[in-house]
Amino acid sequence: MRQYEPDRPTPVEMAAIRRGLRTGRAALGRRSFLGGALAVGGAGALSACGIPAAGKTQGGVSADDHSAQEKVVNFSNWPEYIDVDDSGKTHPTLDEFRKRTGITVKYTEDINDNDEFFGKIQPQLAAGQDTGRDLIVLTDWLAARMIRLGYVQQLDASNLPHAFANLSDQFRSPDWDPGRAYSYPWQGISTVVAFNKKALNGVEVKSVSDLLDNPALKGRVGLLTEMRDTVGMTMLDMGIDPAKFTDDDYDAVIARLQKAVDKGQIRRFTGNDYTSDLSKGDLAACVAWGGDIVQLQADNPDVAYVIPDSGYMTSTDNLMIPNKARHKTNAERLIDFYYEPQPAAELSAYVNYVSPVADVQPYLAKIDKGAASNPLIVPDKAMQAKSHAFRALSSKEETAYQQKFAKLTGA
Repeated sequence: MRQYEPDRPTPVEMAAIRRGLRTGRAALGRRSFLGGALAVGGAGALSACGIPAAGKTQGGVSADDHSAQEKVVNFSNWPEYIDVDDSGKTHPTLDEFRKRTGITVKYTEDINDNDEFFGKIQPQLAAGQDTGRDLIVLTDWLAARMIRLGYVQQLDASNLPHAFANLSDQFRSPDWDPGRAYSYPWQGISTVVAFNKKALNGVEVKSVSDLLDNPALKGRVGLLTEMRDTVGMTMLDMGIDPAKFTDDDYDAVIARLQKAVDKGQIRRFTGNDYTSDLSKGDLAACVAWGGDIVQLQADNPDVAYVIPDSGYMTSTDNLMIPNKARHKTNAERLIDFYYEPQPAAELSAYVNYVSPVADVQPYLAKIDKGAASNPLIVPDKAMQAKSHAFRALSSKEETAYQQKFAKLTGA
């Protein structure tokens, strides 16, 4: 990957340009409600089929590992979620991995939605068959389900020295995978409060309460169709811990959001398509994803964000090895490679999401100084301390909560 050159667009700016010209990861609504809506039926359907929880299945089933004989990794990921060179044809970090290890990565951008992808591979996993993939990237709530169902293999720590040493404390031990036995983050996702300074016209926005209650913003507020982000941010604003909430807590949040909907405070609930409205000023303020804000700010100085005093939500997209993968060791070596600071920096400079690698900042600064100093890409300790994760849900909770949220949003 080329080094930073002041007279040319930075990797961050190039990423924004490419996303604007192509139907990429953001345009596909990667964290859209489609995943959550399908999860309502998906989780219940699995339960109805009698598939038991992890620990009571043949979970973690490995095939004979052919890594030594077959120098390959079959890697499935989301579109626009890895570094690309200026030609748009090759991935520099994958090329470096091949040169160093002799292992070729067959990289496929075939994950457009969590539940759509789960529906594609679930029949093979349930039947104990190889999916044809050695490494996949799933958002944390689906990663939790995969572990619960016993569909992914436990990782061999001896093949992951950099990952173990360099994983940021912020992501080290989620409740759905304590100690990261089955997963490692690919990138982190921050949910913040964003606004268009010009559209606000002097109105101050510092919290979710401002979004929901300030009459000056009536009809100009956006919330996300991703339940865990919108509900989680509102929980924090109400003093509720998203990691420990009860059914009554959840209902109280839905009631508060419903009140804002009923009085016309909310313009709409959106997926990634809020970015155009925010940039134009049709939305004065909204709940937003940090990676999108980084991209918007490259072109529009009116776009800004705030981390509420109550905190903000974080989630992760996670690297996992499905059952029966033929090249488990090779896949683990690729995971570990991306936890070396230099490859991690090159990846982060392109995708603009939160790097899960603790020591990435000085390496990123050599590529893009602006990215290295941006807390939406490299959170400082103060920002990390304000981060919160949504707790893992049971199948019953997932169904009930999504149904209530769908009724709220009109989905």
